[in-house]
Amino acid sequence: MKSIEILGDIDDHHRLHAQVPEGFPVGSVRVTVLAAEEDEAGAAWTEGVSSEWSEDLADPRQDIYTLEDGEPVDASR
Repeated sequence: MKSIEILGDIDDHHRLHAQVPEGFPVGSVRVTVLAAEEDEAGAAWTEGVSSEWSEDLADPRQDIYTLEDGEPVDASR
């Protein structure tokens, strides 16, 4: 049996929505659902942000602040 990993969403009616690659054959499949725990979801969010923003974060034009900017948190006021 061939296996692939896909991401899906479960709606308010407890129905799974997912899309498989076009080349995958039509027919019955066996589905295993792995529900993300809170920590896993947090990690997925940070990984998603880093992958989506990787180009912007790598752009040297975005480096507009230096360590000399601002004041330390424990500085006297």
